[in-house]
Amino acid sequence: VQLVESGGGLAQPGGSLRLSCAASGFTFSTYPMGWFRQVPGNEREFVAAISRGGLGTKYGDSVKGRFTIFRDNAKNTLSLEMNSLELEDPALYFCTKSRYMSVLPPNPRDYDSWGQGTQVIVSS
Repeated sequence: VQLVESGGGLAQPGGSLRLSCAASGFTFSTYPMGWFRQVPGNEREFVAAISRGGLGTKYGDSVKGRFTIFRDNAKNTLSLEMNSLELEDPALYFCTKSRYMSVLPPNPRDYDSWGQGTQVIVSS
């Protein structure tokens, strides 16, 4: 399994960024996928998860209404559209694959493969 994130960078408060994750080494369409974020010294925080087909989604409370997770199973790509970025959003953002085929878990222990992360910075 290989997960490679891209799209991080610098944005202003209120701005937007789109993260992408290229997946390979497994049948992408058969697993829910997720995004987590981590700030040094803190545990990984659940950001969003999406079902195999893309119709089901779940979001962490801190990003609900601002971030949108979506996937393209034909291109083996997971994305995270981040709008209305806040000063609390900077972190290393990780793409991850669920262990299970039918649930959208918010616990990082329920995910078995992780990318290296992409850094998001929010600053004026």
